[in-house]
Amino acid sequence: MAPSSIVKTSCRGCHGVCQVLVHCDASGRPVKVTGDPDSPTSRGYICPKGAAAIEQATHPDRLRRPLQRVGPRGSGRYEPISWDAALERMAAAFDAVRRESGPEYVALCQGTGRPYTEFTGRFIHALGSPNFVSPGHNCFLPRNIASALTVGWLPVADVYGRGGGCPACVFVFGCNSMATGAADGLCGSMAGKALRQADQVIVADPRRTPTAATADLHLQLRPGTECALALALLHVIVGEELYDRDFVARHCQGFAELAAHVAVFSPDWAAPITRVAAEDIRRAARVFATAKPACLLWGNGIDTSVNAFQTGRALLLLMAITGNLDVPGGMVRWVPPAGVRCKSPQEDKNILGMQFLTPEQKARMIGAGKFPFVPGCHQPTFWDACLTGQPYRPRAVWLVGTNPMLTATRGDVVEAALRDHLEFTVVSDLFMTPAAELADLVLPAAHWLEQDDVVYFHKIWCVLARQRVLDPGEIRDDREVILALAHRLGLDDAFPWPDWPSYLGWLLEPSGLDFKAFAAKCILFGEMRYRKHEANGFPTPSGRVELVSSVMARLGRPSLPVYVEPPHSPVSSPEIAAAYPLILMTGCKVLPFFHSEGRQIDSLRRLRPTPQVAVHPDTAAALGLAPGDPVWVVTPAGRAKLHLRPDAGLSPDVVQADHGWWYPEQPGPEHGWRESCVNLLFGHEHFDPDCGAEPLKCSLCRLEPATA
Repeated sequence: MAPSSIVKTSCRGCHGVCQVLVHCDASGRPVKVTGDPDSPTSRGYICPKGAAAIEQATHPDRLRRPLQRVGPRGSGRYEPISWDAALERMAAAFDAVRRESGPEYVALCQGTGRPYTEFTGRFIHALGSPNFVSPGHNCFLPRNIASALTVGWLPVADVYGRGGGCPACVFVFGCNSMATGAADGLCGSMAGKALRQADQVIVADPRRTPTAATADLHLQLRPGTECALALALLHVIVGEELYDRDFVARHCQGFAELAAHVAVFSPDWAAPITRVAAEDIRRAARVFATAKPACLLWGNGIDTSVNAFQTGRALLLLMAITGNLDVPGGMVRWVPPAGVRCKSPQEDKNILGMQFLTPEQKARMIGAGKFPFVPGCHQPTFWDACLTGQPYRPRAVWLVGTNPMLTATRGDVVEAALRDHLEFTVVSDLFMTPAAELADLVLPAAHWLEQDDVVYFHKIWCVLARQRVLDPGEIRDDREVILALAHRLGLDDAFPWPDWPSYLGWLLEPSGLDFKAFAAKCILFGEMRYRKHEANGFPTPSGRVELVSSVMARLGRPSLPVYVEPPHSPVSSPEIAAAYPLILMTGCKVLPFFHSEGRQIDSLRRLRPTPQVAVHPDTAAALGLAPGDPVWVVTPAGRAKLHLRPDAGLSPDVVQADHGWWYPEQPGPEHGWRESCVNLLFGHEHFDPDCGAEPLKCSLCRLEPATA
């Protein structure tokens, strides 16, 4: 009998950088997944999602064959078909729409950033459609765009110590990766290590998270006021001349304008807005400016507001004027491995295939021009167009790795579009989701244990190997499906690789490694260099950090950060607050789940059996509510049922609700998705004017007992 074995691979439970060990029995069957203690990216860490990977991949409800609908939409009547038949049907449907109405009438929607974006975007753009739809406007995109305009690249905290030192100060701003797994290509456990080693830790968060509870200073701000806080920090650093004079003089443009701009945004101005004491704002500014080096762990907490883009700009200016850009222990731009063709838009501007679109085709994107910095199709605008037909109604859509009835706002609009308005819908997923229940074709997607891959992450500081340890049977990787479909549709110029192994070989070709040799190495690093701006400047129009954005000025938009009060808040909408007196935060991740994934996995559900709304104990008592009680979270747009969890770390008028909840154990086609879907609590009225972000963490609600 063959001995048991261990396969080194990398997890895909979220978009982190965790390497893992898959333990296999004598027959080669995987039996356990553990963290890899030798991994330089995760140092042995594994979260519940990674540990549950085998349970998820072998779950009896996994989709394992292509299915086609044979009854009315929502009837749950499907029959298996072959892959050839499924691909032929897709190709025929997409081609018919392309010829009859135009390629823009076909759209592709994908979920969070996983390592297939280079194929999904490339496919739909090569087809001639500009309608590539993602949730980026609420996740990562606001910071990414603000970074591109300000410094030319997205700064990432240098918590790994590759330059010989760790941050002396860590400022955690709208980020909780230490508790939720990963962000920006960093492992949360490594961020936690940096926090433990730092001399000073500052946390800006409306919640008293475990990180905030152990920080040297917790700035417990009112949700949605992050930009006001950042402007006050800038005021102190500039006014007290704590900025890095040399860096500002040599590498920044617009400092005099910035100084004049922030002169009015004092801590005394910000304190009543943010609810953070003025003296605490001053202390935070002084610590961050004088500690060398300092980094800022920023995250999705600042992405979901109508002020998201300007908040990102303000934080970038903080990084810049304190001299913390691209220095060891500061905010860096990673150098990718030289021997691998990069799959990141940051390194290859053509990776998403935008070059295949003509200017006329780009102008036909749904929502074109509505938000100046959204590179793809704005998700809420797309789903609205499916119902209204304005500017036109798409005819066909392919959903890849997304469950938009749960993860997009106005899931009722998404449901109506899928059920009644789209002529042809394809869903690729691991399980039969509420969205898949309305599809014409359902394709079984590969789990990461069923994949060979060259894995990149958003910032390309390393490239990891992923090795197949489970036989996928008839399941196919999404990218294999895209390759086969592209060839059927005559898109060979965009997809010159005959199959998936050929593509992996092409990626690795400059390194001289084939996939087997690469898998044996498990990881390739770039040769990190710091202070790259000393030789090359910054990739902005001026070649400097643009404190005053020339792009924004040219477009007639505010060229310096400005604070905008949330549209529904006790300040801006007192008449609404009278009926809905609590500030609602949603979208805060919990460790067992990644958005709407994992609800059918027993080991994960045991960790979080029901959706929860965190409420201050005094608020719950005043409403006559007890821990565990089912409650309705009610807004002017709708309601969702969750279970009360007391949290004394919240302000009495702030509540935080879990998102992404549905009940796979309930019968289809709905699987109870409407019952606890907090994204039904928002309308499509308020967006960030630059990047289209939505106020998911700063709205108004009330709580009612869910007695019925």
